[in-house]
This record gives sequence, structure tokens and C-alpha cells, in this order.
Amino acid sequence: MHQRILILDYGSQVTQLIARRVREAGVYCEIHPGDVDNDFIQSYSNLKGIILSGSHASAYHEESLKVPPAVFEAGVPVLGICYGMQAMATQMGGKVAWSDHREFGYAEVRARGHTRLLEGIQDFTTPEGHGMLHVWMSHGDKVTELPPGFKLMASTDSCPIAGMANEEKGFYGVQFHPEVTHTQQGTAMLSRFVREICACEGDWNMPDYVEEAVKAIREQVGEDEVILGLSGGVDSSVAAALIHKAIGDQLTCVFVDHGLLRLNEGEQVMQTFGDHFGMKIIHVDATDQFMGKLAGVSDPEAKRKIIGGEFVEVFQEEASRLKNARWLAQGTIYPDVIESAGAKTGKAVAIKSHHNVGGLPETLNLKLLEPLRELFKDEVRKLGVALGLPPAMVYRHPFPGPGLGVRILGEVRKEYADLLRRADAIFIEELRKAEDSNSGKNWYDLTSQAFAVFLPVKSVGVMGDGRTYDYVVALRAVQTSDFMTADWAELPYSLLKKVSSRIINEVRGINRVTYDVSSKPPATIEWE
Repeated sequence: MHQRILILDYGSQVTQLIARRVREAGVYCEIHPGDVDNDFIQSYSNLKGIILSGSHASAYHEESLKVPPAVFEAGVPVLGICYGMQAMATQMGGKVAWSDHREFGYAEVRARGHTRLLEGIQDFTTPEGHGMLHVWMSHGDKVTELPPGFKLMASTDSCPIAGMANEEKGFYGVQFHPEVTHTQQGTAMLSRFVREICACEGDWNMPDYVEEAVKAIREQVGEDEVILGLSGGVDSSVAAALIHKAIGDQLTCVFVDHGLLRLNEGEQVMQTFGDHFGMKIIHVDATDQFMGKLAGVSDPEAKRKIIGGEFVEVFQEEASRLKNARWLAQGTIYPDVIESAGAKTGKAVAIKSHHNVGGLPETLNLKLLEPLRELFKDEVRKLGVALGLPPAMVYRHPFPGPGLGVRILGEVRKEYADLLRRADAIFIEELRKAEDSNSGKNWYDLTSQAFAVFLPVKSVGVMGDGRTYDYVVALRAVQTSDFMTADWAELPYSLLKKVSSRIINEVRGINRVTYDVSSKPPATIEWE
């Protein structure tokens, strides 16, 4: 079993980022609710260290979640972040109080005390020789008195105790957030904690994980048959490749084309998985069924529910014909599990629900196989490459589950989908071809997500000597590290000009192209 870091979540919206940074350091970790009991901590096997997350709560309120006492008695290093530091301080004899000078955003922190956590880690030095760090703060409370045995580790002008340490016990607390990219040395700090202070070997990587996962699937499934809904997205594609490597022809994939896929995506899926990997795939063209159900529906949530419901119905119909299937495989990944658990239990701030977590139709009478449920998206991509999937498929930009159904604003029609498919393909093609002179990379790789949106409005145009009255598309391209915030991509004007010209000239029915220059927040990445 891998050495493990336990992350206790107290409701922070960025707890997942802690786990991603730990995994990036080559160390396996898991997120669990902050109010687990002492027995859970004491029975947690191969535990090497514990990290306490941030929270929207105040540690000094009676109703706030308390850190299980067993955390501080487990004999392993503990790192408290923001609320985690404050909870550590209050429960170990220090004091926390409301601050009349809240800090939200960029701050400069002075490292103090030459602690093992921060030793040699700094962004710059002051003229006096003090080591300084660029960090991200988000707090309204602060530690006002250190617990017995702790020393000062970091400070700012408005937060005299911005970090504390009891090095004899291996307990550390930081008021800032090392997990976010705005804290420039945050990755180095978290890596220092798990690799050096917790003495983890760093044995977590995707190439080695393949055989581990294959063995687990074989033991779980045995001689039974498995069915999987293959969407063409990264998660289901990697799940299919992994399960096929484990059990071969015991797997049957059902690929439902709802008429809302990208250009030629159906053919690409069948070629990659059917021809190249030799998988058993049932290809269902249900375009007419989906379009019929979507006729006249404009509300985004209504469209999502219809598309999700119809997909389940079509899939169930095909699955019922596979009499020997005993397992339903899904591409559930770790963020789905974390977010849905938080929404169900109320132990974390709910983010969103997921159709593939707890959404198994009981009428199927199948057991659930989720081989990716321990992995983050970046790990799923690395696993896909290790399994031999084309990098161009594995590293494609995210595509929504309802497909083009939520990139066509208002009512969904087949003619709209056909226009949007072609416009979107031109945009992506030109992004791949255009190279940025500074980085040498193409603009597709430099953007995190890019796509076209169909607008249900017409505008007047002129082509040749004639007047046109055709549809409008908007182009959207963003850059982000975590998709929680995103900036619109400053694409070269020459690239936008070429894309616009090609779409208007090659896609009959579109005569105007716009570019979305909204960032997230206040806008979202997708339009619906």
C-alpha cells in the first residue's frame, strides 16, 4: 500500500488544490471530512502526515468543527492551513481572535525562525537580509497567542503570527494558502512537508499505477462481463482503455451519439477504440431521438436534464440486451466523489452534484466499477498516455457532458448544431496551427479551453453584391490553472481575423463572428 497523507476538509473551496499539489509531489493522499472521529484517525493505515484545510468558519466559535484530538496524538507531522492553523492554535492552548484588519489577496510574508518547513524557501530578500515570500491570504481571524511549545515561523505587518511551528512534534501552521498558484513557493512548501518532514518516498506515479489498477480490476470483476458508456471524453476513454487492458473482451462499450458531439467525433471514437484497440463497441446514433426531445426547450437546466435523461434511457435499452453483464463501468474521478460527498453530508460546502456519482439506475441491477475514482483529472490524462491513448485525444480541452446542447443558446436544433460544429472545428484547427513566437507553442496548447458558441440571433451582412441575414457565433478562449478562475486569452488579432474570415466564408448560414473578453469571475467559462 502507498504511504498516505490524510487531508481533513473543513469546507474550503480550494481543498482539492492541496491534494493536487501533494499528488504532484509523488505522494498519495486522500481528502476526508474534518469531523471524522478518533477511531477513523487511529485506524487510518500507512499514515505519514496530516494536513488541515482552510474554512469559512471561525475556530473560536463553539459550533465550529474541531480537529479530532487523535490528529495531534497520531505521532505524525501535521500542517494547518488558514483555519487549520487557527484550529491547531486554539486546541493546543493558543488564542485566536477576530482581526480588525482582514487580508484577502496578495501579501508579503517574512519568514522567521529558520524552521525546517521554510528553510531556504524565499522569493526575495529585504535590504536588511530578511527572507520574504509572495503569498495569498484569505482570512478575517488571526492567531493572537502561540500555543505552548510553538515558535513564530512567519509574519506580516497586519498579521504578526502568520506562521507557527512546534518542530519537536512536527506541527506547522501557516495563515496563507500554499496550495494556490498565487503563493509562488507554495508547491515547494507542500513538497517539503510531505517528502522531507513526513519522509514520504514519492512512489505515486501513473506509469506504475497501470499495473496496480489492472490487478485491482481483475480481482474485482473476475470472469464477469462489464459495460461502459463511452462518451468520447477523457474520463470515459481512459476508463475504457484501462478496463480493456485488464479484462479484454469481457468489456463492451456503448457509444451513444446524441447529435451534439464535435465534428467527426463519432468516427474518431470508433476508429481509436474499435479499430486501434480492438474493443467491442455498440455505436448508437440517437440524434433524432435527442433532437425531438429538445425541440422548443430553451432553459439551460431543462436541456441538461433532458440530455442526461435520454442518455440513460438509450444506454439502459442497449444494456438490457447484454444479458451476461454484471458490472457497469463509469469514468467517475476523485473531484466528483469529493464534491458529491460534501453536498450529501453537509460536511463541506457543496459545489455541485454529479450525474455519475450515486446516479446508477436501480433497474439495471448492475454492480458499479469506477477504476478512476481515486484520480484527479491531470492524473487521468497521464494514465491515458501511459495506456497508449493518443495524446491529442487525452489532452483535448474539456467538453461538457451535454455537448453542444449547452453551447447552443436557447433552443437546440439540428441545423444549429451542424453550423456550430463546423465553426468550432475551424476555430480549433486554426488554434493548433498558429504558433506563439515567444513560447514556440501553438495557441491550442496555450489555452485551457476554447470553443465556439451559437447565438440564436441574426444580423445583417453583405456578401458580394447581396444582403445576408444570418446567424452569429461567439468565440471563447480562456487560460487558467485550476478552472476556478480564468482569464480570457489574448489571442493575436491576426489569428482572430483568420478564424472569422474562414467561418464566414466556409460556413454558409453564419455572417458574423464575435470574441468573448469576459473573465471568470464574474462570467463563467461556458455560456450556459
